[in-house]
Amino acid sequence: MEFLEKKFRLKENGTDVKTEIVAGATTFFTMAYIIFVNPAMLGATGMPEGGVYVATILAAVIATLIMGLFANVPYAQAPGMGMNAFFTYTVCFALNFTWQQALAMVFICGIINILITATQIRKSIIKSIPQSLQYAIGGGIGLFISYIGFKSAGFLKFTSEAPFLGVVPGADGTPGTVIAGGGSVVPAFVNFADKSAQLALIGLAITAILMILKVKGAILIGIISTTIIGIPMGVTILDFSSSAYQVSDISQTFFALDFSGLFADSSKLVLVITTIFSFSLSDTFDTIGTFIGTGKKTGIFDDKDEAELFQGKGFKSKMDKALFADATATSIGALLGTSNTTTYVESAAGIGAGGRTGLTSVTTAVLFLVCLVFAPIAGVIPAAATAPALIIVGILMMGSFGKIQWEDFDEAFPAFLTAVLMGFAYSISSGISAGFIAYVLVKIAKGKAKEVHPIMYIVTALFLINFIINGVLSL
Repeated sequence: MEFLEKKFRLKENGTDVKTEIVAGATTFFTMAYIIFVNPAMLGATGMPEGGVYVATILAAVIATLIMGLFANVPYAQAPGMGMNAFFTYTVCFALNFTWQQALAMVFICGIINILITATQIRKSIIKSIPQSLQYAIGGGIGLFISYIGFKSAGFLKFTSEAPFLGVVPGADGTPGTVIAGGGSVVPAFVNFADKSAQLALIGLAITAILMILKVKGAILIGIISTTIIGIPMGVTILDFSSSAYQVSDISQTFFALDFSGLFADSSKLVLVITTIFSFSLSDTFDTIGTFIGTGKKTGIFDDKDEAELFQGKGFKSKMDKALFADATATSIGALLGTSNTTTYVESAAGIGAGGRTGLTSVTTAVLFLVCLVFAPIAGVIPAAATAPALIIVGILMMGSFGKIQWEDFDEAFPAFLTAVLMGFAYSISSGISAGFIAYVLVKIAKGKAKEVHPIMYIVTALFLINFIINGVLSL
């Protein structure tokens, strides 16, 4: 215990061993789905799923340990959802790169992230973000996490609709023809006939009550109790015999990067560069958004740390170290054989459970490592049990909205776009990009262009270029 206190400075950060371990377990359970989803996603490219399974776990373990031991902050890392979809459906399917070439792109993206971190570019970007947008990012991530929770809980259904436009009269009194508009997909509240949705609703009530009563470890207790209740309901399946995911030889994915093939065709050079740019921009701003949204409100990155970040040299502040830990994760994951490894927004669940130091991350990493041998145990926890935790954490993060001057439209407009588009577009970086663009346009329209930090102009231009590139890639 004394070693842990000295290593992670628990008392200084207002926490203890028990709280950190509970927080680490909470984070793990909310993001453990990735060890099953990532192999299935990347396996569609032809990658061996068993090898990707091991690579996913090892990438999460190594990257999360670096975050915990080097930066001493409670963030977990793993191959990111969204980035693995871009890897599979855009880079490999739409653009016809092999998965080995795609891994090479991911590795280069990681090197770029390391360079922009070591050269203080990431630090400068954070410094340039106005306070109102920082508050919006915090609240927006809360909305985003809650939306993930509502979807995972099965509280929402998505139905196709063809809007009614009118009736064209028929000839000679014959029945008219009904004209409908183009189909669209809209969300709606379910009727809770599904048992998974019923279980998630029970879990949400349990967790909320525990939070109201200020019970320590409320979120983790909620996950475990909901899992147990799900057994007689038939939602929690106690099948430990599954061999779908086992420790496998990763030699087919380990160091399988194909640099020579990636740059062999000079006619594709521009396409390669723009794809790497898209990888890097999304990765960078997802991480910045997560740190700003969860770290400042909880005091993980306090005023003293912020001063060290902007005034100190080298990696002295926790934010500096956390950014560097995140930057190294992507390249490590690529070498092992997986798509971009990044800081998980689900870390907010562990932070909401009281996690404040790297001991939380170390706990999460150890639980991921256990999954190399006991994968079926992690698979027992249903989404209906972890979804309530994400909804509750989203609520906890909404407080930063109260600091935005909503009566001032100049401030409200970019803040609103930042916050809501994270959920609507299902992407942290998309919300940030919309907010940046709106903020710059507002200042220019008001004749206050000089008030905008030069880096904001540069980043906004990069976002616009990225939108254009993605539009061209999708043609």
